[in-house]
Amino acid sequence: MSEQKIRRANATLRAMTPADLEAVLGLEHALFGEESWSRPTLAGELAQQPRSRYYLVADDDGVITGYAGLLVAAAQADVLTLAVAAGRWGQGTGSALLEALLTEAARRGCTEVFLEVRTDNTRAQRLYRRYGFSQIGIRKGYYQPSGADALVMRRDVGGAAR
Repeated sequence: MSEQKIRRANATLRAMTPADLEAVLGLEHALFGEESWSRPTLAGELAQQPRSRYYLVADDDGVITGYAGLLVAAAQADVLTLAVAAGRWGQGTGSALLEALLTEAARRGCTEVFLEVRTDNTRAQRLYRRYGFSQIGIRKGYYQPSGADALVMRRDVGGAAR
């Protein structure tokens, strides 16, 4: 992926690399606590790039302020993760990351994109709805160890944005 400037934020989107693991895991733990992905999980995900995965970071002069990941399987894509440092909320980083994932899904020929989001994460739900995602179901007890439920959301790749 070529580097891309994020609107309203002084960061660049670029491919996530193993050198980013420490920073990403720090952000992951700060945002998701006990439900954070482990180092082996994230390293395993990165090992599947570019074949079936696509991971990005928002890099602000060497500081990782957000990250996102996509799984692609045939004509379907899944947003596996999208996170932005709390101090950067509302500055366009999440939108830029999501737009980049949707662009990559289209580039790879996907016709639909799915995701799960905590039922209590209304900020993320608003972002996803703004980009044309709609709720199609609920996964009870999806997030562990808390047992929190997840909304399952879907959008067509050609779906309305913003």
